[in-house]
Amino acid sequence: MRHDPMFSILTDLMRRVDGLANQRGHLSVPRLQDEVDQIRHIARAFHLDTLEGLAATLASALSLHGLGPVVLSYLDLMRDAIADDMPTADIVPILPSLATAPGIIATSLRA
Repeated sequence: MRHDPMFSILTDLMRRVDGLANQRGHLSVPRLQDEVDQIRHIARAFHLDTLEGLAATLASALSLHGLGPVVLSYLDLMRDAIADDMPTADIVPILPSLATAPGIIATSLRA
């Protein structure tokens, strides 16, 4: 399995957004603005336009209104935007007949 750098970036962004959501109420407005600005810069660098737009709008809302319930709404929207850009994994179902028939599996392994 190859390492996907975009997956790492998206995972880091999700960690950052989740971290902000978990620390809500314990961060000052300037610190929250700084964290949101970092997310916005990363999103811009990797052409994650939806996330960049949401981060910019949240930064503007913080400038005007400070901390408030709107922050969690934007963090939820940002989380959704990151999840939309995450690559999907192919799921290969295990066939029940093969899982319960060890003789078939052993025969195929010897071949």
